[in-house]
Amino acid sequence: MADYNAPVKDMRFIFEELCDFEGLNGLPAFADVTPDMVGHILNESARFTGEMVAPLNQSGDQQTSTLEDGVVTTPDGFKEAYASFVEGGWNGTPFTPEEGGMGLPWTLTTALQEMWQSANLAWSLCPLLTIGAIEAVIAHATPQLRATFLPKLVSGEWTGTMNLTEPQAGTDLSLLRTRAEREDGHYRLKGQKIFITFGEQDYTDNIIHLVLARLPDAPPGVKGISLFLVPKFLVNDDGSLGERNNVKAVNLEHKLGIHASPTCVMTYGDNDGAIGYLIGDEHDGLRCMFTMMNNARLNVGLQGVSIGERAYQQAVEYAKSRVQSAPVSGGGDSATIIQHPDVRRMLMMMRAQIEAMRAIAYYTNSALDVSRHHGDAEVRRANHARMDLLTPVVKAWCTDLGVDIASMGVQVHGGMGFIEETGAAQYLRDSRIAPIYEGTNGIQAIDLLGRKLLRDGGGALGDLLDEMAQVDADLLATQDADCAAVQRSLAEGRTALRTASEWLLDPKNNDIDAKFAGATPFLHLTGTVVGGWLMARSALAAHKRSANDGDRSFLEAKIVTARFYAEHVMPRVHALLPEITQGSASVLALAEDQF
Repeated sequence: MADYNAPVKDMRFIFEELCDFEGLNGLPAFADVTPDMVGHILNESARFTGEMVAPLNQSGDQQTSTLEDGVVTTPDGFKEAYASFVEGGWNGTPFTPEEGGMGLPWTLTTALQEMWQSANLAWSLCPLLTIGAIEAVIAHATPQLRATFLPKLVSGEWTGTMNLTEPQAGTDLSLLRTRAEREDGHYRLKGQKIFITFGEQDYTDNIIHLVLARLPDAPPGVKGISLFLVPKFLVNDDGSLGERNNVKAVNLEHKLGIHASPTCVMTYGDNDGAIGYLIGDEHDGLRCMFTMMNNARLNVGLQGVSIGERAYQQAVEYAKSRVQSAPVSGGGDSATIIQHPDVRRMLMMMRAQIEAMRAIAYYTNSALDVSRHHGDAEVRRANHARMDLLTPVVKAWCTDLGVDIASMGVQVHGGMGFIEETGAAQYLRDSRIAPIYEGTNGIQAIDLLGRKLLRDGGGALGDLLDEMAQVDADLLATQDADCAAVQRSLAEGRTALRTASEWLLDPKNNDIDAKFAGATPFLHLTGTVVGGWLMARSALAAHKRSANDGDRSFLEAKIVTARFYAEHVMPRVHALLPEITQGSASVLALAEDQF
């Protein structure tokens, strides 16, 4: 397995050219986040992940986490790496100093999370869930609960989990059966949850579970769900740990990938019931949990970027060292496979899509930062709408591509990629969960079409399409052949996306099943075009920088990669558009008994 080297240079380029990091620095909340600080934080995180976390990736996959008598043991080195992570203050990067954090923008934290996930996806899931739990507690918990639990959650001394799924209730949470009973100042929970990531671990002495359950008088459906904070150990008034709560892991799931991550079956209340504390209002738990879920969806989308980057780095290293066959152009002697055009094509496809995915993930999080901290209410509103629109795209488009890229990494290795010792197969196995959890990608497509396009009449997407068009003149003004090719491709992509959205919004098309039959192609069309827009902006920025910047090799690669995206990825829009506007009949034609 190749070493992991965080792509710090590309991260900083995206911050500066696509995310208006200078503008973020101008907001009072981020006034102290200077370029020098950003560089130091990125470099230190790159050192930490490269030296401490990445070397555990393959060994952790092979050793796996184990469960015995309710106690989980994580693979060798995982606990120590987490202790160093906490000691470095990494868990609290996006939270305010008042909450015990560093007060960094989510945009920067996104880059740090990419490093953690690329280095070791299974290990990174613990802080990912904790950060989401912190968001939910900050947004919805009482001051007393925040005072009791936030400091150690933010520091990482305690970890957090998200408990939604039950054997009979996956996407449809209206079917959940876990019960909660009111009891003098708290609640008693009884039930079972499955697929609980890091539901039990040996990192910390307490785990804070956020659990969805029903009260006895709850109305039916999702409007009858409440959210509860259920600690592994109860906490005394002085902050010390009290008695063990009635919650435990009873099984670990045996999974296709992320073997080192303990995915638990959890039981609540085998005896008198697990003590829990209400988060938000009774029967309003799903809305409160969505704070955590939306955070997790952006971070899971980033997993597509992260696993793709790790697979790409390994594929490049292998292609530069593997000698096989003479060049097709002649020359007689066998050459390294990176000399072969088809291997180059695969590496460029991996590289271009990763850069587009990274750009859209970081850009969406920069919109999140502005939506929370800008002084102008209208600017906050517009950025919230942009973030809301792109969240399902980040989650689904990036993770679908992450699987494709990891698979392509195996292909670059040839037969050696199918052998576990090289490590290429692990990236493919690990990547496969990301399109499934935190809302399957089909659900994300439904969200994009139903809640984000149809509900607002296409307003947010229309604003984005109008903004995309503004880059055309600047690209053409360069009088550069690469930029001109990128502009032509982007214009075609915008036309396809606008045509698709207008067809979906047309009131004459009143067959809702026909529209939603094209939801996933529509999401992929949106991701492809938005990614192309950001790649176009990257090419333009690299062209402008090249006049004065000494790093010509890096900037030339940015421009060439953007042109490759324009010529090899953007043409997919011409296949996706008819899938949306003409393909529903064959999707829906067969009767159920014909399958």
